[in-house]
Amino acid sequence: MSILKLVEDRPTPKAVYNWKVYLLAAVASCTSCMIGYDSAFIGTTISLDSFKDEFGFGTMGDTERNLISANIVSCYQAGAFFGAFFAYPIGHFWGRRIGLLSAGLVFTLGAGLMLGVTGDRGLGLLYAGRVLAGLGVGAGSNITPIYISELAPPAIRGRLVGVYELGWQIGGLVGFWINFGVDETLAPSHKQWLIPFAVQLIPSGLLLIGALFIRESPRWLFGRGRREEAIKNLCWVRQLPADDIYMIEEIGAIDQALEEQRRSIGMGFWKPFQAAGTNKKVMWRLFLGSALFFWQNGSGINAINYYSPTVFKSIGVKGTNTSLFTTGIFGVVKTVVTFIWLLWLIDQVGRRNLLLIGAAGGSVCLWIVGAYIKIAQPENNKSDSLSGGGIAAMFFFYLWTVFYTPTWNGTPWVLNSEMFDPNMRSLAQACAAASNWLWNFLISRFTPQMFTAMGYGVYFFFASLMMCSIVFVYFLVPETKGIPLESMDALFDIKSVRHAHGQMVAQLRENEEQFRHDIESSGFAATKMGDEQVEDTTAEPKYA
Repeated sequence: MSILKLVEDRPTPKAVYNWKVYLLAAVASCTSCMIGYDSAFIGTTISLDSFKDEFGFGTMGDTERNLISANIVSCYQAGAFFGAFFAYPIGHFWGRRIGLLSAGLVFTLGAGLMLGVTGDRGLGLLYAGRVLAGLGVGAGSNITPIYISELAPPAIRGRLVGVYELGWQIGGLVGFWINFGVDETLAPSHKQWLIPFAVQLIPSGLLLIGALFIRESPRWLFGRGRREEAIKNLCWVRQLPADDIYMIEEIGAIDQALEEQRRSIGMGFWKPFQAAGTNKKVMWRLFLGSALFFWQNGSGINAINYYSPTVFKSIGVKGTNTSLFTTGIFGVVKTVVTFIWLLWLIDQVGRRNLLLIGAAGGSVCLWIVGAYIKIAQPENNKSDSLSGGGIAAMFFFYLWTVFYTPTWNGTPWVLNSEMFDPNMRSLAQACAAASNWLWNFLISRFTPQMFTAMGYGVYFFFASLMMCSIVFVYFLVPETKGIPLESMDALFDIKSVRHAHGQMVAQLRENEEQFRHDIESSGFAATKMGDEQVEDTTAEPKYA
């Protein structure tokens, strides 16, 4: 199977896989560039000597210094927690496009406030700017995966939502290397540490420009009763006429799903809240989606992202510049394996298998790193270079990155973007994103204290949580790859989680054959799909 081969839920014209759907995903994913950049640059920026000197870190004790560092990092996550919920009414009433535009505006305002910070003014503007920036990225983390999943053909939905994760990693790559660059090329000064803060304005500016031109989600328009505009946008995205059999099938599936929602959940603003409190099926999926981000953060990724200099110091890496370089390599590894995840793993291996493999391999690596630190005690090493054991520990740390990044880093976002009904999707994504930022906040707030109090035990703690996540996924999370959004209810109704995907695919095949038989029996003939001739419209489709 080639790396770009598609496994389709039904025969699909090649026109559907066009540049427009990728462009829309890329524009929306500027939000994740903002998130990824922050997660990477802030920890290394506050470790620069120029920043420490300007704000008097050298005169503080370890406890006070850890507290201020944790507050600078974590107030961003606190803002993002609330931003994820604030995005729900915006996305519901005004749409995904306006939601993205609002996220970009709030983030830009916050980033601008940070540029006014000086040693004389203190850290007040920095705290305020980071809270506002957090509100913006929290809103973006809610709306972007939904927007992309609602545009995506099922065969490449994982890949397109994966563009969101790719944006995260590209932003992180720049964030990891920006401080190495300013440390290498600029003398310690106010300008040296301010430049990394200013770079935040680039992805937010791109989002603001792009959001002015992108199309609104057709599924959101259908839900708001704007049918003609919805069909027009869907035809534009798919590059097919409205009377093409593929379009008739997709529009019919959307209509059927909306009708089912009217009967079960309802279409109003408060209906999803009522369903979340009274419908056990909805409550269960909300729990699954939110819990995935508990396990994601339980891997230790955000402790490493935000405090990478501390992490590498615990392994035995010495010197600010060396630590920044090592952190930059960490960013390169993450970005490279994200490309592999995006192009092949997410839509071929599937969501469930990736989570299981990543948790198992990542846990083993963290046990080994923690064991090395316990036995070798690298903080007592007088040499500036790593020992043989230290090099081995670094290898297993980077191997952990290879296991984690293409599995737990982006896959929970893909799952949450696709496993809910359209009317439930905004609230569900708000809950999932808020869960991510809640655990993100707790990890970023207490990581310095954890390393001080637990030492090598931090690695054992995260390794144990990764082992527990295997049990959670194996027994509770079904595979969703290649399943149309409108069929997610039926998928989660199947009791055998391990076999749910296979049974759902068989049911889809049966429904597809019946639909085409009914179409042909009614006298409808469609031998043209886009500009290409279809050899046999009744041929059995390939399934995941």
